Amino acid sequence: MYALRRREALKEAGITHVVSVLRLPLDKELFVQYQHKIVEVDDAENENLLEHFADTNKFISDALKSGGAVLIHCAMGKSRSATVLTAYLMASRRLAPHLALGIIKRVRPFVEPNSGFMQQLELYYQMEFAENIEDHPSYQRWVYLRDVEMSNAAGRAPERIHFRDARAEIGRITGVKEDETPEEKSGMQLKCKKCRIVLANSASFTPHMPKPAQPPHSETPKPPCAHHFVEPLLWMKTELSKGEISGKLECPKCKSKVGAYAWQGLKCSCGDWIVPGISMARGKVDEVSLKS
Repeated sequence: MYALRRREALKEAGITHVVSVLRLPLDKELFVQYQHKIVEVDDAENENLLEHFADTNKFISDALKSGGAVLIHCAMGKSRSATVLTAYLMASRRLAPHLALGIIKRVRPFVEPNSGFMQQLELYYQMEFAENIEDHPSYQRWVYLRDVEMSNAAGRAPERIHFRDARAEIGRITGVKEDETPEEKSGMQLKCKKCRIVLANSASFTPHMPKPAQPPHSETPKPPCAHHFVEPLLWMKTELSKGEISGKLECPKCKSKVGAYAWQGLKCSCGDWIVPGISMARGKVDEVSLKS
């Protein structure tokens, strides 16, 4: 903010465009001679700055192509403005976040995007700097998990639920393929033990996987995890859309109980706490390998 009032310094630097990354009242007279873009966000970990990257990148790029120079500022020039510049360097030079941020730190060593913004920069890199992020499966999952986190803090069920198999269909249509996890590569299906309908496959598993009955090199056998944890699936939509904090999951065909859900999380028998907790009881499903 202090730099905006240093007219002579800005003139000497050839500044023609200004990006303001903050949610504060601004004196319009400070920007009379510049092309100005405002991104209204606070320096908070739960702010979505990622959704603005495409617009700020284009604004900066157009300014430079026209022979101009850009001042990117927030309040202290440490977190928000550094994040916007890092995103531009990443996209324009195809750099990983730490490399792009390193370029900035050479001339401004104390810049430090908050942890939430750093996660968004990592996601932006994983999405290969996609311009239309709204349709990207990885972005949609990130937004869904944010909604779950905020809903849990408010003690209610999320208003928007992102179903994993719907996301897979969007990815097929848009041609965006997410990296496979080891669980997805394993090719496993979970079938209702009673009627044998397929309830889930390994593409919908959360990172937690039931641990084996006996760890390697252990003489004391341990019971396996009692549940498989999965992401929301379309056959659960009727139950999950009720707005309840927790409940039971029934097989869509035979109506037998196959699992449970709790948006605030469930504790697995192995001790892991999974949020959100959407589980299939191991005793209610059969595990079927799709690969020999």
